[in-house]
Amino acid sequence: QPNATGTAGATAGPESTASPSSTSAAAANDGSQVPKITDAQVTHKLTATKVSKMGEVIENDEGHVLYRFDDDSNNPPKSTCDGDCAKVWEPALTIDGKPTLKGVDSKVVGTVTRSDGTKQLTVKGWPLYAYIGDKKVGTWKGQNVNGKWFVIKPDGAKNLTCVPAVSKPVAPPADDSGDSGDSGSD
Repeated sequence: QPNATGTAGATAGPESTASPSSTSAAAANDGSQVPKITDAQVTHKLTATKVSKMGEVIENDEGHVLYRFDDDSNNPPKSTCDGDCAKVWEPALTIDGKPTLKGVDSKVVGTVTRSDGTKQLTVKGWPLYAYIGDKKVGTWKGQNVNGKWFVIKPDGAKNLTCVPAVSKPVAPPADDSGDSGDSGSD
């Protein structure tokens, strides 16, 4: 077997040197597994604060309350909100996993790798999300959406101080494809 590996290595070596484009293609393939995220998509700060009627919450850089999702898991950390879900519940993405923390213990902050290869911040293992239905800072309209989304406290627990009736999430933003069929149906 060492000979086979050596032969394969020798075969691969000249191939990749003879064809630089195949090396770049391989590198591009490796890179394309992790989508590029813009600085605007990165959550740079987690702040523990208190908001009206809810009490303890974590807010992101923009002052939006963050949530956890019951269909995710925290042990091991796993994010299950992809596709249209992630358009409505924006994952708190990170590049280095080291946001500035204010009132949130660094021992409970971590990351999880999402299905698309991006890294998402976690608190006590729970992936963090912002809700696009929260138009104003400090609001928490995502609380109890589908009976599965809850404001997250600085220690990672669900904030159950105020639990409105189960509601439906807002519709995902319309694509640029011109299909605005269900933007005003509610």
